[in-house]
Amino acid sequence: MGNMIETQRLTKHFKDVRAVDGIDLTVARGELVALLGPNGAGKSTTLRMLTTLIPPTSGTASVAGFDVVRQQREVRQRIGYIGQGNGAGHSQRGRDELLSQGRAYGMGLRQARTRAAELIDSLGLGDVADRTVSTLSGGQRRRLDIAMGLIHAPELLFLDEPSTGLDPQNRANLQEHILRLRAEHDTTIVLTTHYLDEADSMAERVIVVDHGRVIADDSPARLKAEHVGDTIRLGFDTEHAAAGAATVLSGRGGSAYGKELTIRTESGPRQVPGMLEDLRSAGLPVASVEVTRPTLDDVFLTLTGRSLREGGSKTDGTPVPELVEV
Repeated sequence: MGNMIETQRLTKHFKDVRAVDGIDLTVARGELVALLGPNGAGKSTTLRMLTTLIPPTSGTASVAGFDVVRQQREVRQRIGYIGQGNGAGHSQRGRDELLSQGRAYGMGLRQARTRAAELIDSLGLGDVADRTVSTLSGGQRRRLDIAMGLIHAPELLFLDEPSTGLDPQNRANLQEHILRLRAEHDTTIVLTTHYLDEADSMAERVIVVDHGRVIADDSPARLKAEHVGDTIRLGFDTEHAAAGAATVLSGRGGSAYGKELTIRTESGPRQVPGMLEDLRSAGLPVASVEVTRPTLDDVFLTLTGRSLREGGSKTDGTPVPELVEV
């Protein structure tokens, strides 16, 4: 069947700014991939090219087997896109918006009604589907947006910041709905988010983009192990004991500060018993043990030098210029 998304040297220039600088991507059918990057990194521009909203300056991209430049209609028929804003008209009823969306994709009225009913049921919108959109809560509107993006049963769904503005409970509910829908419909999903815990818990792969290039592409677990590792902190009763422990465990690359020894390693919980046995044999009892597992925030900071939410500036501190297409 081939990959759902394939790009080769995909590039986009805005005046003198190279927003996307030769990105190579592959996304397999059925995958759930998180595309991460700070503001100005090229993430949104990449999505706009993949959804046929803007043409690339150079390079190629295919979505669902169709070229994003030469076969835009075929691409648009096979994708769903849920942006950051609400897509439904505020004065319209939710069910009517779903029917209109289905008809716009060429569905017959009976087919659109059947599909709308399925989505209303699966997304828990049964009690509110016939209310006007303006009366819905933020979480209900986002679920309606998801339904509108899925009405034509797309092979590929782009979710751009789907949880923005939602409270923690609605965020958790929406994540559950996305995962269930993916399992039921085998939909390929490309997710962008500023909630790295969301990417960590949902995505099989995380692709990090910075300065228009892919700088990391792997599973969340492997990214954390490769770029950060676990942190083990061993506490002692005296500074002398901590220094002695650093000597005993010198092969593990630890550093002592005060009464604490800090070691970065892979598989921290598995390493602790052996360390404690070595220190006990050396007559250096440990007073406390703490193992900290890395997060995607730690990975992002290591890779880019800034947190994901630090947008609008480059690593040298200069502002990212406004992008104007030419």
